[in-house]
Amino acid sequence: MKTAIETTINIQAPISLVWNILTDFQKYPTWSPTIKEFKRIPKEGSRTKVLLSQPGGSSITMNPIFLAIKPNQELRWKGSLLMNGIFDGEHNFLLRETEDGITELLQGEKFSGILVPFLQKMIHGNTKKGFELFNQAIKERAEAAFINIDPSRLFLHV
Repeated sequence: MKTAIETTINIQAPISLVWNILTDFQKYPTWSPTIKEFKRIPKEGSRTKVLLSQPGGSSITMNPIFLAIKPNQELRWKGSLLMNGIFDGEHNFLLRETEDGITELLQGEKFSGILVPFLQKMIHGNTKKGFELFNQAIKERAEAAFINIDPSRLFLHV
């Protein structure tokens, strides 16, 4: 069985600033409510242990493979519980800049495996709530950083 969740948030900050926060993996413990730690700096095609924490208190350490790290566009990884086919998740962050300079962050995950039917409540409850909390936290961090940027460092897009 398969299922997916997706959340979106608009951020009043340049896409490059949002990307820099999203990929500053060492700082996650200082601001992220759900992704607590990366054991190593992720590299595309490699595995890195990631400590995840959901609302409600449950935590898990995953060892996903990073499938895509495309600057200002996409961060994507795939992890499995114990082994492939039991409970797999392909997690993604997609960034898109709107015409008015707003960054749209889409965070989603596609779940598959034999445990999916039994974990629907968790996936569509605490896991989705965790995505929303993460989105709000990165929005607050990016918008606060954008406000504090020296105006002389800004470039006008014509």
